[in-house]
Amino acid sequence: MSQLLARASWVAVSLALAWPLDPSWVASAQTGPTPGAPKYVRASIVNGASYLPDRLAPNTIVTVFGEDLAFTTRALVPSDISDQRLPTALPGAGVRVVVRNELAGLFYVSPNQINLLIPGNLLPGRAEIRVVRQGLAGPPVEVYLDEVAPGLFLLDEHTAIATYPDGTLVGPGHPARPGEWVVLYATGLGRTRPPLAPYEIPRQAAVLEDLENFAVLLDGKAVPREHVAYVGVTPGFAGLYQINLRLPEDVAEDPEVRLEVRGRLSQPGVRLAVERLVATTEAGTASQE
Repeated sequence: MSQLLARASWVAVSLALAWPLDPSWVASAQTGPTPGAPKYVRASIVNGASYLPDRLAPNTIVTVFGEDLAFTTRALVPSDISDQRLPTALPGAGVRVVVRNELAGLFYVSPNQINLLIPGNLLPGRAEIRVVRQGLAGPPVEVYLDEVAPGLFLLDEHTAIATYPDGTLVGPGHPARPGEWVVLYATGLGRTRPPLAPYEIPRQAAVLEDLENFAVLLDGKAVPREHVAYVGVTPGFAGLYQINLRLPEDVAEDPEVRLEVRGRLSQPGVRLAVERLVATTEAGTASQE
């Protein structure tokens, strides 16, 4: 299991950070009370996997879209990490994000986008988010932190990121087949056992604490529990969860895939790239199962 997790994590990290810089559906940031201050609105603070607003929770990857968020572009590099924890500031960027008086962990900052991790020690409830750039604070924006906020990371607008256990990407050009093992990647799935410290980049597997209230839905039908080998964090990446899943033999082609945690669902309309084998009839003609 640990070897499978380690191989899969590198693919997930590279894909999860390839987020769009300026989605057209994000509302334009409004001018704040201080000229030149960072500008953003509640609708532009979104779940980093689903890009939906109001889908936030502790230990969830979040993206803030706006204007004047930073003077430079800076992504997390290995030398920024100390004591196996995500930094709350990226050297040279001069940007911090405050969530209910706690500093958020940072993956990436740029003038129009910040990718961050909501601290895992925060409790559900109302919270204020504020971006501070070199001492100049943007507007306080009130959001609600839920217990969980499941979101599936996307390969494109409609396709879930998935890999085979060896890390090979599953996608429209290389779909999975019934009975095969695949790994899905998500954020916002909730607490784990053992628990994670704030900003912790896990070194090893930690399973979801509330497995009894977790399900993978394919075209609305829950996958049998015996087909789900692991649900928990991905070692080597903060805020990232993975689901190791064996596809049922009767899975449909390109089914809609959703995660359910404590009654909360990941975003709709996401497809898992699956093809069914072509069978040959007695007459020698091919037919699709």
